[in-house]
Amino acid sequence: MIKSTPTPCSAFLSSSGFFLFVLLITAANLRAPITATGPILEDIRLTFSLSATEAGLLNFIPLMMFALLAPVAASLGNKVGLERTLWAAVWLIGLGSLLRLLGSATDLWLGTTILSAGIAAANVLLPPLIKRDFKEHTAKYIGLYASTMAITASLASGIAAPLARRTEMGWFLSAGIWLLPVIIALVAWLPLLKSGSTLSSTTIAASVPLKSPWRSTLGWQVSLFMAFQSMVFYTLIAWFTPFAESNGFSQVSAGWLLFVYQIVAVAANLACMVALKKLPDQRLIGFLASLAILSGLAGLLLLPHLAALWLIIAGLGAGASMVTCLSLFSLRAADHRQASHLSGMAQCVGYGLAALGPLGFGFVHEQSAGWALPLQMLIVVSLLQLMIAPLAGRKKVIG
Repeated sequence: MIKSTPTPCSAFLSSSGFFLFVLLITAANLRAPITATGPILEDIRLTFSLSATEAGLLNFIPLMMFALLAPVAASLGNKVGLERTLWAAVWLIGLGSLLRLLGSATDLWLGTTILSAGIAAANVLLPPLIKRDFKEHTAKYIGLYASTMAITASLASGIAAPLARRTEMGWFLSAGIWLLPVIIALVAWLPLLKSGSTLSSTTIAASVPLKSPWRSTLGWQVSLFMAFQSMVFYTLIAWFTPFAESNGFSQVSAGWLLFVYQIVAVAANLACMVALKKLPDQRLIGFLASLAILSGLAGLLLLPHLAALWLIIAGLGAGASMVTCLSLFSLRAADHRQASHLSGMAQCVGYGLAALGPLGFGFVHEQSAGWALPLQMLIVVSLLQLMIAPLAGRKKVIG
């Protein structure tokens, strides 16, 4: 019997390097479509004659979709397959992003909802995919995945306002340019769909009973850590530009400050990638990350003219918090199936509570006619994160 020899092309497509490329190009689509809207939110509002409350819903819808669809995505991933579900998720991101550009308010709302659904599914399923196929390199791959999200998110914030100002297409170009990584991701996933799995042929029998994270104290601790750090991150993304403008910064300057806030997260991601492998648990990383966020928020409240400094500090904390969260989905789970359920639970609870951040911040700002009270509200949230971090970071697996 003659054995076929793998061609160089097929060998490349089955390699860990190609898997990493697919992982990173997918991650590039998971924040940019959302963070790009912050600096151009006023332009979008004027285009469709939206009220301030309606404009706020554009930031509320993605987080609520993340929360509502997270458990559904976890179940679909385990039943249909991680690769097929992730490919469908990328399709939703592309379809929703395209709909937003068609020029009607209905398309704007529908597109935002659809792309948010796609991001919700991919958010949940990438961490268990890494745990399944790269158990020994979980921290490394999670760190690179988080870094890619941070880079594209910060780039989207930084270039949104300049692109909108310098071309006749306005904000449509700022939002539409992010269709390019979607198209690349859709093509890149095709070889993995044909194989049915990535690199690992080892599977755990579905009959093995696993404790639900919803019935675990540890599961709730991880979920609350996710909630508190997400609430601060998305609230700052949504409201920093008007806050900065009220303190003398231009819209373009505010956009670049948001770029700084997110790009420093890359350094934090890479540092955490090393620390997660060397430290016995994640308690210290979680605590220091939470403390950095708290310090940055306090600085914005007391000395807003030094916003760049405070955003660098808060951004380091945000980046470290995110990569820690993503790692906890795998590190606190017994296998990739339980990791899917923990990821789904944490993002359901986390984003559900986080969605109240931008909404509540805007309401408190409007009622108080100032920025002090809503910033104090965020400081309280960061204090809660500081308290829960040592609990979620313990070296323990859901039993």
